[in-house]
Amino acid sequence: MRSMYQAKRVDLFTICNYTFLTLFCLLTVYPLFFVLIGSLNDGNDYMRGGVYFFPRDFSLANYNVVLQDERLYTGFKVSIGRTVLGTLTSVFFTAMVSYAMSRNNLIGRTPYYWVHLFTLFFGGGLIPYFLVLKSLALINTFWVYIIPGLFSVFNMIILNAFFREIPEEIHESATVDGAGEFRIFLLLFIPLSAPVLATVALWNAVHHWNSFFDAMIFTTKPHLMPLQLFLMKMIREADVISNSQFVPPQVQRQISVQTIRMAAIVVSTVPILLVYPFLQRFFVTGFMVGSLKG
Repeated sequence: MRSMYQAKRVDLFTICNYTFLTLFCLLTVYPLFFVLIGSLNDGNDYMRGGVYFFPRDFSLANYNVVLQDERLYTGFKVSIGRTVLGTLTSVFFTAMVSYAMSRNNLIGRTPYYWVHLFTLFFGGGLIPYFLVLKSLALINTFWVYIIPGLFSVFNMIILNAFFREIPEEIHESATVDGAGEFRIFLLLFIPLSAPVLATVALWNAVHHWNSFFDAMIFTTKPHLMPLQLFLMKMIREADVISNSQFVPPQVQRQISVQTIRMAAIVVSTVPILLVYPFLQRFFVTGFMVGSLKG
């Protein structure tokens, strides 16, 4: 009798749990779906309201306006380049520092750690940062996206915690076989750390893909404008674009400021959504494993 009561309680809890999670998932996904159907609706028709579950008057005019701007493709090239190169270099450099910080025989390891930790909470401000980048001749160059982001203290703490969990016997046996520290790092620690490295890579990739503030402050050349900065300008200039003389009259009748903005949001969101599922399986595993030990 007691086991039947417990089974009913478990079933009730399961039902409530799945119901809550389903509602939470719908609340999370619906805003994205709302933007998508709005971008696929005729702009003038959308202004009437009532577009909640499917496009009432299907139209691709909003995407035609967004995709015909040549700055979009320049932004895609810059964003893809900085995301790929920035992620690879940042993960590799941060992993090297994390490996060194995980070694107990590193001279000055504790002072290094506290210096890194200090920079996590305190910074010099935007103007001194700008002056440093200017003195390094990074302003108005593609490398202003890459070099300042080579090292992340937060990611170093996560990777350092993971490296310290790897049995010391692995390092000792490799040392006995004559392997140096760099070879041990590349051939042993990197392959063993694939989940947490994928997690850090995902964080870096999302940061680079969504970043626009550094481009807005540190660059003025159009060919260095990433996708997010272009889309931000397009969203701000949507009212001008919708009435532009370069947009054919028949297209102007099918677009609005709001639907152009929605189309721009979809264009910027879809690429990272396509990449995320391939790394999602590493996300929770790498973060949890890397946070077990300090």
